[in-house]
Amino acid sequence: MRDDRFQATYLIETPLDPAKVAEVMAGEQSCGTFTRVEGETDALRERARATVVSVERLEAAEAPSLSNAWLERRGVPGPWQRARIVLDFPVANVGANLPALASIVAGNLFDLGEVTGMRLERIDLPPPYRRRFAMPAQGLAGTRRLAGVPQGVLVGSIIKPNVGLSAAETAELVGRLCDAGLDFIKDDEINADPDHAPLRERVPAVMAAVRRHQDRTGKHVMVAFNITDETDAMRRHADLVAREGGSCVMASLNWCGFSGIETLRRSTDLALHGHRNGYGAMSRHALLGIGFQAYQVLWRLAGVDHMHVHGLQGKFAQEDSEVVESAHDCVTPLAGEVDDRVMPAFSSGQWAGTAPATFAAIGHEDLLFMAGGGIMAHPSGPAAGVASIREAWDATARGEPLERAAAGHPALREALGFFGGR
Repeated sequence: MRDDRFQATYLIETPLDPAKVAEVMAGEQSCGTFTRVEGETDALRERARATVVSVERLEAAEAPSLSNAWLERRGVPGPWQRARIVLDFPVANVGANLPALASIVAGNLFDLGEVTGMRLERIDLPPPYRRRFAMPAQGLAGTRRLAGVPQGVLVGSIIKPNVGLSAAETAELVGRLCDAGLDFIKDDEINADPDHAPLRERVPAVMAAVRRHQDRTGKHVMVAFNITDETDAMRRHADLVAREGGSCVMASLNWCGFSGIETLRRSTDLALHGHRNGYGAMSRHALLGIGFQAYQVLWRLAGVDHMHVHGLQGKFAQEDSEVVESAHDCVTPLAGEVDDRVMPAFSSGQWAGTAPATFAAIGHEDLLFMAGGGIMAHPSGPAAGVASIREAWDATARGEPLERAAAGHPALREALGFFGGR
């Protein structure tokens, strides 16, 4: 790949010739339209047109994955050929403009009349182009430093109940969770700036509890305050967190948008916890939307430090293989020598018993392992819930089965008995 070009990979389904559809895609997302127009000279096309790198034909489908009025009007029959297509785009068409980049690699492609399936699978960037965008302010190393965890898994939890607690009640719960031994605590994605616990009250109250714990123990627990809002409000909220001595903020990426997250990144060096809620609407259909590799590329260019990947054996719809691949994507540099790795955040139905499968699948401990019920619902309380997870990860790291380790660790033993049959 040349330094002045970047690539995008797609999975398509079409009753037409995939090679011809690939050319349509290349034209549609660069200098062309459905027909050649005045001013579209050979010199301009040489300079600005996307090109087709490869077309890999896959097994055909007997029925279309999605309806398509354009094809139906023309009476185009199957079979519906599937293919993997790689397109190559000029960097000069985009510049360092993240919303424009997203519109070029995706945009109207999902609406093309020629296809009954279209999925953006991955984006690959040359190092010089990647360096034109934001880097994580903290990334893996900074997150570990701020949380005081130089090695091993970071253990985290989520404020529960999700919403409804007052600022004082939230602070009291955070104090108990700090005492339980957590490294990281986050707001739920639906709890941002509610009337009953506005951030202007919640942040000072929570950070007072964090500071009291730090004064007693020397441990600064990282709290990710959900500051999802319009752009100016997010900047104000981040400033408040920084003034109160906080180290992290959280935003719902899909609803704040690229511009909002980019502006937030430029205005603060706090760790930015990227929550992907809503991503399922873009990804759950195998022939529609955006795969996680491409999705996380775009958000990493906005400068996030953490990315949610869900969890193994969790409560959501993703296959474990997708979770594992997503975690690997987060810790893979986007472009060669540029170290822009971000912390994969595991959550959704996690508890001590999912530690062995997680470690076996990803092979490292550069991750944030969050449990809500797996900590808060432990029969002996949150402190035992945290202990059970740490005991599970310690046993896993030394290759000891959890059932054997549980013999000498009551918290782990109780967790296996209580959660194991669910």
